[in-house]
Amino acid sequence: MSERILRGVAAASGVVIGPAFVYREGQVETAARQAASPDEELERYRDACGRAEAELTALSERADAQAREILAAHQLMLQDPELHNLVEAAIREGRPAEEAVRTATEQFAAMLESLDDAYLRERTADVRDVGRRLVAALTGRTVGVVLTQPAVVVARDLAPTDTIGLDRSLLLGIVTEQGGPTSHTTILARSWGIPAVVAAAGVLDAASDGMSVALNGDTGEVVLDPEEETRRRYEAAIAVAREQAERDRAEASLPAETPDGVRVELAANAGSPGEVAFAMEKGAEGVGLLRSEFLFMGRDTAPTEEEQYQAYAEALRNARGHRVIIRTLDIGGDKDVPYLGLAKEENPFLGVRAVRLCFRRPELFQTQLRALLRASVHGRLAIMFPMVSGLADVRRAKKALAEARRSLEAEGIPVADQYEVGIMVEIPSAALLAEHLAREVDFFSIGTNDLVQYTLAVDRGNPELAEMYQPCHPAVLRLIDQVVRAAHAAGKWVGVCGEMGGLPEGALLLLGLGVDELSMSPALLPRIRRLVRSTPAEEARSLAQKCLGLGTPEEVLALVEPVLRQKG
Repeated sequence: MSERILRGVAAASGVVIGPAFVYREGQVETAARQAASPDEELERYRDACGRAEAELTALSERADAQAREILAAHQLMLQDPELHNLVEAAIREGRPAEEAVRTATEQFAAMLESLDDAYLRERTADVRDVGRRLVAALTGRTVGVVLTQPAVVVARDLAPTDTIGLDRSLLLGIVTEQGGPTSHTTILARSWGIPAVVAAAGVLDAASDGMSVALNGDTGEVVLDPEEETRRRYEAAIAVAREQAERDRAEASLPAETPDGVRVELAANAGSPGEVAFAMEKGAEGVGLLRSEFLFMGRDTAPTEEEQYQAYAEALRNARGHRVIIRTLDIGGDKDVPYLGLAKEENPFLGVRAVRLCFRRPELFQTQLRALLRASVHGRLAIMFPMVSGLADVRRAKKALAEARRSLEAEGIPVADQYEVGIMVEIPSAALLAEHLAREVDFFSIGTNDLVQYTLAVDRGNPELAEMYQPCHPAVLRLIDQVVRAAHAAGKWVGVCGEMGGLPEGALLLLGLGVDELSMSPALLPRIRRLVRSTPAEEARSLAQKCLGLGTPEEVLALVEPVLRQKG
């Protein structure tokens, strides 16, 4: 058989060649069975719910921060009373539990698909994944991809739990027929440093188990059964990548400094104290975003002040004297916590989330702020408030922080003399008011994920709009430029903790716009360090200024991509 070359969308950087593992996901097949009594079937169903939840909890315990957020959404879906009511009603009608689950999940998914709300429509994949897991629990079957040897996984698509459950020590790469650059699979592959290509039409029918597959996550090329010449080309590219990885390890301690002497701090995003330690090992110069949600999700009650204090203190100690920016609770939007009893909202990303929630739950906010301040004596702490829309928000948050400090001092509990207080700039109103906000805080950290979706009115989780979600859109660049200028005029520094900072094209433009710190997944640090060290700041500034005058993201990328190709 001669080689076959397919084209998909480059999703996660890297080059690999290896045997295919073809995953043809479908409903868990079960033999037809007669229903027992409704009471017996209900008991089977409830036991299956318990087993499915235990499986998700076990996955979550060994997952990283991004994966835990995805799994939390599945756990919430598993607890959804509407879904339970549909299943139990079907069982009481005399159906076996397996059939009831399938019928109910499809009915629930169809209902979600009919809604106008894009976010809720996107939950259909979660519903079907949960249904599949429940049926498997009822029948004693295993779901997901089980690798027994190193392989490139080829699939129509991968459900979030499928991707999270993969053995990363055996996963060489991922190729899917569906999916997009913002899918869960893509985001996870990028953070793990696993090459991935999505939207590769026809790959599932063309590939077979054990077939040699070469893929390039930088170009979107997928080669099935590569010929000798192609194999040599890929093996040479892999050898170059290995040499580069060795150089990266050797250069991990080098500063991210441009040839003309401009220093940029490279930090890491983390979701737990353990991830802080891992980031330091990978050469991070600090933590630009520690998501405190890891303490609140996957449990039945809110964490105590002592639990939070111990976790924050551990994170600060693990940072070895580097700055750790801890974001206060950012629940809401795509993250929910059942025990908080939050009302369902038509537009959750525009609703009661982050500091808005904290203002409505002052006891929750005070507990977290006290824990953070107590931990401040263990390292270099920076506290960051998310979803600030204007001066009223930042002043109210600072007032709450001052109250927490006064209460600790009154109790004789030590607090560090110095710690930084900053805000996330992720709402356009905050960017436009940056001049005023800069007088109130020590730093800005631009959350580009939300800033892009709010500026462009594009749901970043909607695959139908994936091509419209453009971090390098001139409108976004202009807002970032305004934020940086305002901050620097006030003598304050600016970081970026969204995904844009870990993209080569994004990092290059952010360097040119004068951003002082870039925070990203630890796996992305080496490439961005190389980019900064090979790019004169003056060159980046000139490029960024040209891009600010353009009208479309396509025009921006047309200028940026040739520069990146020259730098390798």
